[in-house]
Amino acid sequence: MSSKIPPLLESYLALPPEASLILLTSVLGASTNWLVLRFLHSTLLNGDASIVDGSEDDTKIVLVSFMRDFAFWKENAKRLGLDLEKAAAKRRFAFVDGLSGLFLPKQQKQPVKRPGEKRLVDPGLASISGEISNAIKDLGEAGEVVLVVDQLDLLLATAGGQVGAVDITDLLTGLREEVHSVVVTLSADYPLVSTQQTLLETNHAAFLLNVAHQADFTMSLRLLDSGTARDVSGVIRVTTGDQEMHGSGLARKIEERELLYFVGGDGGVRVFERGQ
Repeated sequence: MSSKIPPLLESYLALPPEASLILLTSVLGASTNWLVLRFLHSTLLNGDASIVDGSEDDTKIVLVSFMRDFAFWKENAKRLGLDLEKAAAKRRFAFVDGLSGLFLPKQQKQPVKRPGEKRLVDPGLASISGEISNAIKDLGEAGEVVLVVDQLDLLLATAGGQVGAVDITDLLTGLREEVHSVVVTLSADYPLVSTQQTLLETNHAAFLLNVAHQADFTMSLRLLDSGTARDVSGVIRVTTGDQEMHGSGLARKIEERELLYFVGGDGGVRVFERGQ
């Protein structure tokens, strides 16, 4: 596998087994962006294979992002040698923009010019589900589709109490039935899940707990308990649900562990064990 993927994370970032759910959680100062990018790299490039050589039978990805636009993912993926526009042209990648059309008024009326990209403009859950389903179908029936949803919990924060944890859970459950597997990123900051004094805190904690309970395994990012360090960005903890995950007919065991990671200024990431 490419050296762009930290060796200690290769087994966690490989193609998930069918019907699996993987949860990535973040806190302020410890974003999951670099994990999502490496999952895209691992899945779309299939180790050493290039997108140009890939066929429609290869694994495909639909990335839905509510916090970051396509420009962000495109630029940072290029640092890893991954061309998302080329992947979209080969019908192996689709992007659903959940930021521009819903939360950036100046960009709502701008036409979408890139192939494989859709823009959400209606905040209704039925409309959101429909657009994501269309993006999945547009990739064709051949090959397995992995759905990656970045910051789905933002819908709870922006709905003004009109959308609850059950509604978002139902949305996610419905989408899981349409794809090979799902990777979802959620915020797990302490103020959102501890006190639960407001409706948002209650809904967020309930949704996070529900997804964590359903997930086959969770990769949680947090800052160092002792504070900041020059050569350590944070801690990544892997916890499993069902220890036996079956993919391609082979039983795969996910090892629970806690590792340190460092994200460099150039976007490079080093993952290592304590004491190394």
